[in-house]
Amino acid sequence: MKKSLHNDGDVKEILDRINFLSINHKSKWGRMNVAQMLEHCSLILKIATGEICIKSSNFVICTLGAAAKYEMQIFNSGIPHNMPTFKKLIVNFDCDFESSKQHLIQSIKDYLEIFKSQKLPHSHPLFGKMTVESWGFFEYKHLDHHLKQFNI
Repeated sequence: MKKSLHNDGDVKEILDRINFLSINHKSKWGRMNVAQMLEHCSLILKIATGEICIKSSNFVICTLGAAAKYEMQIFNSGIPHNMPTFKKLIVNFDCDFESSKQHLIQSIKDYLEIFKSQKLPHSHPLFGKMTVESWGFFEYKHLDHHLKQFNI
């Protein structure tokens, strides 16, 4: 069974992993430190809650995004290391670890409220058309990817 941010057990797992993090955790790849990663993950969730709006990419990027979406869903594969992200979601500024951790936990709660109220968007700026199941799968995948980045 695929993990999803819509399953209570998977949400608990993610929250436990977030709470296990410390400011001293070092990245296995990428440029972000642990606090920046937490802020980045919070920003990603804000796309689904509608708090951040990003224009859809050009046709070629959207086609590649749709292909990646289906590949990850079919093979339940992970997100590649150092995959580019939207400029609006890059966190390359100083962040307070505890504040960033609380921002992410709150963003997860906000996401779950949007999910439970059946108000998730019908599309994603990179992946295109999205189902409710796709949102839960990809939000889990993204959080899992970055927690693995810090050995959690």
